[in-house]
Amino acid sequence: MRTDVPGSRQWRATVAAAQAGDRRALDELVEGWLPLVYNVVGRALNGHADVDDVVQETMLRAVGNLGTLRDPDSFRSWLVAIAMRQIRDRARRRQDRKLDEAVPDGTADFAELTVLRLQLEGQRREVAEAVRWLDAEDRQLVSLWWLEVSGELTRRELAAAVGISRQHAAVRVQRMKERLETSRGIVRALDGACPELRELTGRWDGRPDSVWRKRLARHIRGCGYCGDTRGSVVPAERLLVGIALVPVPVGFTLSLALGGKTAVAATAATSTGWSAKVLGALTKPAVAVTAGATIVAGGAYVVVQTPHDPAPRTAVSPTAAVSRAVPQAPVTTPSPSPSTSPSPSPSASASASAAVYGSVVDAADTAPDPDVKPGALPHRPEGGITSSGGAHAVLNHRGDGVTLSGQGYVLVRWQISPQYRAGSLVMPSWTGLKGKIFHVASGGGRRMDDRVSTTDASATGMGSSAVGYAVLPSGAQQMWQNEYYYVDGSVTFTVNERGADYGVSVFPSSWDAVEKDVLYGPPDGAIRYGLVRDDGEDSAPVPQYVTRSVPADAATVAQRSRV
Repeated sequence: MRTDVPGSRQWRATVAAAQAGDRRALDELVEGWLPLVYNVVGRALNGHADVDDVVQETMLRAVGNLGTLRDPDSFRSWLVAIAMRQIRDRARRRQDRKLDEAVPDGTADFAELTVLRLQLEGQRREVAEAVRWLDAEDRQLVSLWWLEVSGELTRRELAAAVGISRQHAAVRVQRMKERLETSRGIVRALDGACPELRELTGRWDGRPDSVWRKRLARHIRGCGYCGDTRGSVVPAERLLVGIALVPVPVGFTLSLALGGKTAVAATAATSTGWSAKVLGALTKPAVAVTAGATIVAGGAYVVVQTPHDPAPRTAVSPTAAVSRAVPQAPVTTPSPSPSTSPSPSPSASASASAAVYGSVVDAADTAPDPDVKPGALPHRPEGGITSSGGAHAVLNHRGDGVTLSGQGYVLVRWQISPQYRAGSLVMPSWTGLKGKIFHVASGGGRRMDDRVSTTDASATGMGSSAVGYAVLPSGAQQMWQNEYYYVDGSVTFTVNERGADYGVSVFPSSWDAVEKDVLYGPPDGAIRYGLVRDDGEDSAPVPQYVTRSVPADAATVAQRSRV
């Protein structure tokens, strides 16, 4: 079964159980998805005092209407859409009253909470603080786009939550990114020491708004001092990759009393149907302790912290991409020219030849010099490969997969599309392996991080400074245009697209085709020769994301599985 929601398969049973009135399943849903809702609402409202109320109303409506959800796989998009409706409803209610949108004195806004709780530094901190300068509509969009880039949402879900088409969403996101970059420039300039800027802001009350954003942007465009800070700016989507959800504050209380009634009263008023089942479960005299949340009788969820915990930790997230805080590794821009550090094709060593199959897993490496020819490609037996996708399977969407059976070579050809969506790239995985699989060679005339333009030094196969980049997980091996594998048995290859947009084509191939590809080099117009990875033994590398199991969600395969 295909699904466009990462992680939805393992949540499908939980949603279905909650719909049937299972108290434990409902606890899991609320505790698992509350951080996502809190981040969407918190960033959209920039930590305004109404955040708690909007989160409360969102979860209240989700719990109260869970029985109407026909497809449990669509739970996440359904929940996010509810959150955005509550945000818009709140905006409409306040429009005529024209109340001050500023955060009350002494209260940290969401930008500050993001910086402090996730310990952001440098340009990552700058992006978080720049959100303060966006208008309300842009903040709503950035709250979704931030999660899209980090892999929590898909572009389809973003568009549905905003209520527009995917094409319109692409335009809206691009315009929002432009204003976000302008705001980043303001944050950098305000941290500087420009005398003219200090004089200009002498009349400013310190509250970011659209009027001052335009004034400061106009100054920056005409100021040589402030304008110089824009030289080494990393695109925002590259900075947001791997940033976890902001934890729900300790002491945050979520009451599930429907429509202002207590759970008991609501149960009495609804003798039959789904609401009665769930609310009846919530009134049972039991206390369930979960990872970071205590669910007490009467339907109140309180985020807690034990005395032994040294500091607030990132709340549990429903998806693997942000289930933990990721170390703030330095973000580097792609090299404007091909690497000149030679890395000869691997060859068998005394220790490697004794390695057990599957103990040697692909690891990040350095591209060989453009003029280094590959080593000899061992010729493994070829009985022929049967593909469930035919001779040419094109896989463009999350969940697309192909099963390969037999004995022979397979080509996986990459197509990265950051112009449609940049950000974190979730690698494909190989599941249900029976037999053996090896990563034997890389070709296509270039690595995907090689420079591809003679006019734009920032442009590589992974993107450019203008559109952003597809960013690999930490420790993942950079793929080439063509990657070759040898299969002896059967295995299923699955696309786990989330965050960055990409597609692959999968072809049954042959030793002759691999040999011809890796020898196609610079004299023929390629950037570099290919790379032979196969040593002909069981000590040849196996793919990073491979397992003999068949997980409910292929995106959960560990990076360095042992087979």
